[in-house]
Amino acid sequence: MKVVILAGGLGTRISEESHLRPKPMIEIGEQPILWHIMKYYSAFGFDEFIICAGYKQYVIKEYFSDYFLHNSDVTFDLSDNSMEVLNNNSEKWKVTIVDTGLHTMTGGRIKRIEKYIGGETFMLTYGDGLCTVDLGKLLEFHRSHGKLATVTAVNIAQLKGVMEVEDDGRITAFREKNDRDAAIINGGFMVFEPGFLDYLKDDDTVLEQEPFSRLCEEGQMMSFYHDGFWQCMDTQREKKKLEELWASGRAPWKIW
Repeated sequence: MKVVILAGGLGTRISEESHLRPKPMIEIGEQPILWHIMKYYSAFGFDEFIICAGYKQYVIKEYFSDYFLHNSDVTFDLSDNSMEVLNNNSEKWKVTIVDTGLHTMTGGRIKRIEKYIGGETFMLTYGDGLCTVDLGKLLEFHRSHGKLATVTAVNIAQLKGVMEVEDDGRITAFREKNDRDAAIINGGFMVFEPGFLDYLKDDDTVLEQEPFSRLCEEGQMMSFYHDGFWQCMDTQREKKKLEELWASGRAPWKIW
């Protein structure tokens, strides 16, 4: 089964790093977060990837083109211009990288790679989030309900203290956050049937707007609730959190 990864956005919310490279290529522990996502999928046996690139897409292509140089020890013999790979840190992956345009919206990017999906059920996620979702159970759940789409739902806790305010403006309580203040959001790690591609029109289609709204209206979208680790990387603070987890040797997503 193919895994589609959205990796073409401008990454403006973490512009301190994304002005040099696409956000999915920002490193966590000396490897791009994109690599971490792919390693996680691969641990469940998903080894064929389609990367929807856009902004600075050449950086992603060059990374995989020189994968041995990035991940292996090598000897260069300058006398005959040869290179020997000393330890073969290869992957079983088949990676298709498609330039889906600089300003194409999320749904438009998926529409552009339709021919590479090949009329099959496929997985989809964003190129900036890590988790401990059981991908085997996710796929099993998707196949059990027969709908077009399954989205992983995660609970994101309120980050600040909470005020309870009456209609007239009176503050009746000021307290610390608790679990009741959390919101359920789309955590990525989705599964779609090929029929979903008919919901996508052109480059201006935003995946999370009309296509998702239509799926909901037609009863074609189901949620797979995940209450374990999940973390996106929108800011430097979130990047630092992921870096600290990786450096500690206790990164929850490292199951390989």
